[in-house]
Amino acid sequence: MNMKMKKVVALTMTAVMGLTLAACGGGNSSSQDAGTGNEGQDTPEASTSEPADNTADAGASSDVANKDKPLVWFNRQPSNSSTGELDMAALSFNDHTYYVGFDANQGAEVQGTMIKDYIEKNIDTIDRNGDGVIGYVLAIGDIGHNDSIARTRGVRKALGTGVDKDGDINSEPVGTNVDGSTSAVQDGTIEVNGKTYTVRELASQEMKNSAGATWDAATAGNAIGTWSSSFGDQIDIVASNNDGMGMSMFNAWSKDNTVPTFGYDANSDAVAAIAEGYGGTISQHADVQAYLTLRVLRNALDGVDVDTGIGTADDAGNVLSDDVYMYNEDERSYYALNVAVTADNYQDFTDSTKIYEPVSAQLDESAHPAKKVWLNIYNASDNFLSSTYQPLLQNYDDLLNLDIEYIGGDGQTESNITNRLGNPGQYDAFAINMVKTDNAASYTSLLSQ
Repeated sequence: MNMKMKKVVALTMTAVMGLTLAACGGGNSSSQDAGTGNEGQDTPEASTSEPADNTADAGASSDVANKDKPLVWFNRQPSNSSTGELDMAALSFNDHTYYVGFDANQGAEVQGTMIKDYIEKNIDTIDRNGDGVIGYVLAIGDIGHNDSIARTRGVRKALGTGVDKDGDINSEPVGTNVDGSTSAVQDGTIEVNGKTYTVRELASQEMKNSAGATWDAATAGNAIGTWSSSFGDQIDIVASNNDGMGMSMFNAWSKDNTVPTFGYDANSDAVAAIAEGYGGTISQHADVQAYLTLRVLRNALDGVDVDTGIGTADDAGNVLSDDVYMYNEDERSYYALNVAVTADNYQDFTDSTKIYEPVSAQLDESAHPAKKVWLNIYNASDNFLSSTYQPLLQNYDDLLNLDIEYIGGDGQTESNITNRLGNPGQYDAFAINMVKTDNAASYTSLLSQ
C-alpha cells in the first residue's frame, strides 16, 4: 500500500473567528474558549518507571468493539481545568489508552531559567533606561490552562517576582504594575557583579480576544502597543507563554526596539527570529511527542509491549533514550522533556518538522500491516499543531504504516470535531486532541455506543 495516499482532511471552518496560535499542547468546562494547540498539562512529578505489558487483549481489528480499540489523548491531557486533577476515567478508558504530551513543570522551569540567565549575561545592556529596575511584561495564554499557569509561575519563580497563593505561586494577570504595588506579584532582585537590580513585572494580561479565543497572537500584538506607549523605555524584557504571542509582540514592537523576547514552542519563525534578536524559546520535543502519539497506537495494534520502539528497541532499531522522555505509570502518560533554544544552539532547531533520528527507521509492513487511524487536531488554524505537529505526524505515519485520517477542528467547540466521527467502526484506533481538557467524555461516549 502506498502510504502517501492516506486521506488528509484539514477543514478550516469559516467560524474560526480569527484564531491564531496555540502550544505546545485546557481551559474551563465551557467549550467556547479556544485553548492552545501546543500545550500539555501541569502534572505532578512524573516517575521514570516503564509501563506494564498490556499485550493480553491487544491488536485491534474490524471485529473489535470501538470501546476496546487503542486510544491516545495528545497535547491536552484529560483533566479538570479548574483544579488540574487528572481525569483517570478517560486516561484508563481501556487497556490501550494513554496520554502523550510534555512535562509542563520542567518546561516552565527551563523557560524561567533561560530568561534569568539572559539577564545576567547581558546585565551591562539590559537596563535600557538605567533606572536599576529590570522591567518585563508577560503575555498569558489562558488563565485556566495548566500549561499557561505553569509557564507564568516558571517565569515568576525564576525572576523572584512570584508570591504565594494557596500553596503555590500566584499565576493571575496583574494588569499594570509600573509602581510595583500590585499584590499578585512582588519585586524580585538579581545580583550581578556585586550590584543588586530590582526585577519587576510591569504588566501582564490574558491574551483573549472578543470572540473568546485565548492564546491570541493579535491580542498580544495590540497589548504590546498599549504597554510600549505607556511605559516603553521601562520594558527591558518581553516574556510570553508561547511563540505565537511572543512573535506577534516581537514583530509589532520589540524587534525594532531591540528588546529581547522569549516564547515557548520553538516554532520555526521564532527559532529563525533568534538571529534577529528574539531572545529564545523552548522546544517541547514535538518530534518525540509526535512519534510517541503514533507509536503507542502501533504497539497496541501489533499486540506487543507498549514500550516497544520507545524504551526498548523494535525490530527496525527504533528506540528513545531516557533523556528525551519519561513515562508515568500512575498517570498512563508519556511526557517529552523540554530544551531551551537560544542564540547558542538555535541552528540545531531550524527545521521543526524533521523527524527524530533515533526513531526514523521504516517498519516492515509484512510484520506491521497497515491500520486505519482517526486523528483530530483541535484547531486547523493553530500554528504549532498545523505547521509543526501535524507534519511530524505525517512523516511518522508512513514509517509506522498507519493510514491516518486527519480532522481539523475550529478551536472552539468539541461538536465541530465529534460530528465528524460518525462511524468509528471503520477505524482501528483513535488519537484525540480535545478543545478543552474537561471534555473527554464527548469522545468516549461516542466510542462506547
